[in-house]
Amino acid sequence: MTAAAPAVRQTAALAWRSIITTIRLPQAWFPALFFPLVLMAIFTASFGGAPGAVPGFPPVRGFLDFAVCGAIVQGVLIGGTSAGAAFATDIEGGFFDRLVASPTSRVAILTGRLGASMALGLFQAVLFIAIAWIFGARVDGGITGFLVVLLIAVIFAAAVGGLGVYLALRTGSGEAVQGMFPLFFALLFFSSAFFPIETMTGWYAAVARVNPISWLVESMRLEIIGGATVGTTLIGIGTALALAAITIGASALALRRRLRVAA
Repeated sequence: MTAAAPAVRQTAALAWRSIITTIRLPQAWFPALFFPLVLMAIFTASFGGAPGAVPGFPPVRGFLDFAVCGAIVQGVLIGGTSAGAAFATDIEGGFFDRLVASPTSRVAILTGRLGASMALGLFQAVLFIAIAWIFGARVDGGITGFLVVLLIAVIFAAAVGGLGVYLALRTGSGEAVQGMFPLFFALLFFSSAFFPIETMTGWYAAVARVNPISWLVESMRLEIIGGATVGTTLIGIGTALALAAITIGASALALRRRLRVAA
């Protein structure tokens, strides 16, 4: 048995605990599933005639094919915020302190929560694509495109989960973490998640072009509607990895700082 085996088992146990806790609390998972689906339905009903009618709109089979990746990203953002709030609740309730006082690996405390966020992100991506498929959407990129979308969604879920954990460690308050959600929501809408940049003008288009959310969504979208290249795929994966490296690194530093203060 290697020295890393206990940490792996502890990570799996803590991730499973986080998943079970999320399932038992509808307020933790319901918004991450319900609101993206409702918004996807509203946008599809409202702008269903945009493809082929609005200048600059990419050629797609239907607006639902275009909108599904925006719904995935929105769901991951909501889910990551809920995960961060749950971690803050563990801090407030004393569970975090009991973990620190136990022989639990410090790495597992972080990776367990991130693993749960990644699992939820994977589930959301599969569910949203399946529902979109039922209503007529198709993945023109085939199995490869489908797997790339799932990969980007999972990595992005780790990035958002890392941000949630960082905020939880710095504030120790579930309300404070939840209070950051409007900022994440604004970041989503100032992107090309629900409408192409080619149809935007002025400062809104400028912000959407430099918004990392746009890079993620557009890379995933090209896997859905066709037209993806090695370059566009690498942009999406690279953006997700860069965001994950930043937020997970920040959360690791925040964990070290909190442990130092506690000591």
